[in-house]
Amino acid sequence: MNSSPPPPPPQPRNPLHGLTLEAIVTALVSYYGWRELGQRIPVRCFISEPSVSSSLKFLRKTPWAREKVEGLYLFMLREQRRQHARPTR
Repeated sequence: MNSSPPPPPPQPRNPLHGLTLEAIVTALVSYYGWRELGQRIPVRCFISEPSVSSSLKFLRKTPWAREKVEGLYLFMLREQRRQHARPTR
């Protein structure tokens, strides 16, 4: 008898599927920088001596903050698509 769980269903329309939390935080930092990230989501791990590792520790233990980070990441993706969709003159 096989006791392993079934594989998760494919999520082709979920932009977060397959992304690690580290990849999300790293992308946000490269796009916004720590200062703006701390202004948009005012948590100590983004404001006081920020680092990816301290942020990951906090976000893994704090579901509400992780939701905000994931939401900001989705917003960032929309912003990037809008910027690339604008016609250049």
